[in-house]
Amino acid sequence: MKHLTKIAVLAAAGAAFAAPLAADNHGWKPDRPINIIVPWSAGGSTDQVTRVVAPILEEALGTEIVVVNQPGASGSTGTQAALDAPRDGYTWTANAIANNATYSVTGLIENTSIDDYEIYLHVANVPLVSVNADAPYKDFPELLAAMASGSVTVGTAGVNSSGGMALAAIKESAEGDLSGARMIAYDGGNPAVIAAASGEVVATTQLAVEQTEMIRAGRLRPLAVLSDTPLVVEGIDPVPPITEFMPDFEVAADYFGVFIPKGAPQEVYDTVNQVWQDKVMTSEALQSYATDRGAVFAPSYGKEAYDRAMPVVIAEACARVTRGEAVVDPSEIGITCPAE
Repeated sequence: MKHLTKIAVLAAAGAAFAAPLAADNHGWKPDRPINIIVPWSAGGSTDQVTRVVAPILEEALGTEIVVVNQPGASGSTGTQAALDAPRDGYTWTANAIANNATYSVTGLIENTSIDDYEIYLHVANVPLVSVNADAPYKDFPELLAAMASGSVTVGTAGVNSSGGMALAAIKESAEGDLSGARMIAYDGGNPAVIAAASGEVVATTQLAVEQTEMIRAGRLRPLAVLSDTPLVVEGIDPVPPITEFMPDFEVAADYFGVFIPKGAPQEVYDTVNQVWQDKVMTSEALQSYATDRGAVFAPSYGKEAYDRAMPVVIAEACARVTRGEAVVDPSEIGITCPAE
């Protein structure tokens, strides 16, 4: 698998904002609450950041933003519900963009792609390999050795989650067979992390933002971050990058955001574009969340968001083919895989 975009460039890219729009001239005035369907359980990475962004949108749009958790089937249940809702601008969804763009490839949702949404990105996240604090593995090589020689249970939010894809990428990049790493799927990142912290599973490969509190509390021991630079978060010792142990492992920016299915009146998208630029892209609350939890503040919308998203979308879709997980060829949803 080839992950194409380095996480280190995100902070600089996030500063490349377009000229500000007038903040007081919104064309769309919602007259009832807007639902944002989070297709994962409460407390996970998508739920966390959506609940940071929702009040920003609520204040700017002058209407209630209701965050609805609807987990199931690696996020596809809630995503399908958002796609099936009336296209009137009052039902959005939230996720990692690679999920929404590749559900067709894995057969979880038929006939869908990134082109079904207007995209509003806010942060990029990095997966983190951690073990229960009482586990015997003191560093990443020890854990890899155990995965190669024995049985190590790894909690994730499912095959299509960031944690599931991270585990698959580690297995693919390892020099030896890591078939001893056995994934246990949960309804979201938070339950998977809690399972690792409680000892129900040995390890987790979920996102850093889902693990930082358990690490600070001494219940998880982080071993490696899927990045090419160390993870530095206040209150936690720097976590070494996976490239320290797997030099050829290439990492991609795992962008998260909220997505409005296409088909609503154009004034909906024009107004949200303006709010995103004026309020979300300058939000101190969102910046603080990213800094505290180990995410990258990188809001964008429109073509810029699309262009940022496509490298990880391509990487994940094509990785499904390499691993034999694809039900639909990526070319059927407009994705061309690089030649090997």
